[in-house]
Amino acid sequence: MVVVCQPAVPAPFPLPAEDRRRSPYTGWTRAHWETTADALLRAAFPYASPRHALIVLPGARPSCSGTRSDGLEGFARTFLLAALRIAGSDGHDPHGCLPRYAEGLTAGPQNPTGEGELGDKRPDSWPSVPAIRQARVEAASIALGLRLTRPWLWDTLDERARTRLADWLLPALTPSPVDNNWWLFGLTVAGFLQDADIEPLRAQEAIDRALTRIEDWYLGDGWYSDGDNRAFDHYNAWALHFYPVLHAHLASDAGLLATYGERLCAHLADHTRLFDATGAPLPFGRSLTYRFAATAAPWLGALTGHTPLAPGATRRLASGTLRHFLDRGAIDGNGLLSLGWYGPYAPLLQSYSGPASPYWAAKGFLGLLLPPDHPAWTDTEEPLPAETQDTAEPLGPTGLLLHSTASDGLVRLHNHGSNSPLAAHDPYYSRFAYSTRTGPTADDAPADNHFALLLDGRPTTRGPAAPHGSGPDWAVSAQTPHRADGTALPGIRVLSATAVHGRAEVRAHLVTGAPPGTPVRQTGWATTPDGPTAQLHPAHGYRGPAAQTPTGSTPFGPRTRTAVLEGCTTPDPQGTLFVALASLTADPDPAPVSELATTTITGTTLHITWQDGTSTHLPLNPPPTGGAGP
Repeated sequence: MVVVCQPAVPAPFPLPAEDRRRSPYTGWTRAHWETTADALLRAAFPYASPRHALIVLPGARPSCSGTRSDGLEGFARTFLLAALRIAGSDGHDPHGCLPRYAEGLTAGPQNPTGEGELGDKRPDSWPSVPAIRQARVEAASIALGLRLTRPWLWDTLDERARTRLADWLLPALTPSPVDNNWWLFGLTVAGFLQDADIEPLRAQEAIDRALTRIEDWYLGDGWYSDGDNRAFDHYNAWALHFYPVLHAHLASDAGLLATYGERLCAHLADHTRLFDATGAPLPFGRSLTYRFAATAAPWLGALTGHTPLAPGATRRLASGTLRHFLDRGAIDGNGLLSLGWYGPYAPLLQSYSGPASPYWAAKGFLGLLLPPDHPAWTDTEEPLPAETQDTAEPLGPTGLLLHSTASDGLVRLHNHGSNSPLAAHDPYYSRFAYSTRTGPTADDAPADNHFALLLDGRPTTRGPAAPHGSGPDWAVSAQTPHRADGTALPGIRVLSATAVHGRAEVRAHLVTGAPPGTPVRQTGWATTPDGPTAQLHPAHGYRGPAAQTPTGSTPFGPRTRTAVLEGCTTPDPQGTLFVALASLTADPDPAPVSELATTTITGTTLHITWQDGTSTHLPLNPPPTGGAGP
């Protein structure tokens, strides 16, 4: 059996012996998870304020909410990790976490402040929920931790401490100031307050309000949009499914669990296919520094029984992902999670990311709530979907096309419908393709996996992508390109399509409305000198062959290079079609991608014949004017 996830960087703390009989893929057991959780907690404790209410981790940059909010984040997210560890051990607290957090829970809300920055006064005070918006996010982690540890923590606090803590939490029941997954923070606070019989009617109103709001965003097949937009990413797994399903489970609400558990199961059928054989999740979307929080949903499926995965496959996925990051330096020499992907990597971060933000990875330890004798811990590991067969499959209503190859376990995602809630040119949403072993390139470097018009020598950005059709192995989207300054180019439309088979990709773009002679550029995958192997070949409309250009660093390392094709639009009033063949593979000595497919054009249909004789017919019917969005 091929063993993956071999160590590249030693863990900064000792780990138990591997068990290759029970865990032939990763070697990891429950003991490895417990040891990692304990090590992460111990490493954070020295950065606590005098009474442990804030944990102010070192870092080169604070978040936009300020250092006091960052200290609350450090407390809340490590508290959630401690709560999962202790609740999963039936209250056993081997390293004395509970007294520390009890003191912090007593001191933090004693004199809440509206300040975002730390000062000499009130060194333990939490920012109030009404004053600092980020405090609402952390209130959810604190409430969930209290709910999980109630017999050993909340019930042991004195009445004054409980009253102050409840008073600090209650403002989180008001309507969310951010109209996306933030509604579920109020739900999570309400779930704990209901359990503690604190304003239960008001708490129920907050729960109902949150569930009603996210219902507007449920689009079917297990997928939510993250607000009134087309943002589809890891937030489906670690927020939009996580909070309602876990609340229903902890409340023993069979009705809610039936509804939201069924949706979780449907989502996991797609989500679990997005993990590489190495354990890597896709670097796609925002908040990627949460890393192995992406495993929270698979663990939740096992916890509630709403999962398509066998128990051994669940552990193989989760352990593979946790180990993937540990083996690649995500935990620094001080035992702390860094702001980045493997090591520190600033281009991946958002303005709300602070030194303690990575500790939302605590959600990935949800599996510790499963008892040690649960099949997810005791069954033999089973292979991941990416290891068992090649896959080409549209993902429900998202406009995303899943593409994986079993020979190398590599997963790719072709984006024909997910857009950033923050910026139309966000590299982590706007690229045409993502993989578990590449890019994207940073803002100051040439964009990988991008198609652009070149106006005055500057490439256009993609603009919001609107889905325009999909099939078993293809997806199409339409968009209005934008100038580099963010202004749209009215009258110009780009219809973009991807078809896949094995490792081969056909990338097609039909440009309408652009002046004849307008230069265009297609880029390929950005790879490091260590691989994998990327190829890009002109099939129609481009001048070839492809040139190579340096593209700087990506989350996977420095000195990346990307293939580039260029061409020009023609006077054809029906538009100019550009077609390229692309490939990304970790297989050794791959054949040229030009041998993997041939293409012919009939009217508005691109006919593709793959190397094995099968074929795909890709429709390229442009949408009516205005159909590509603003």
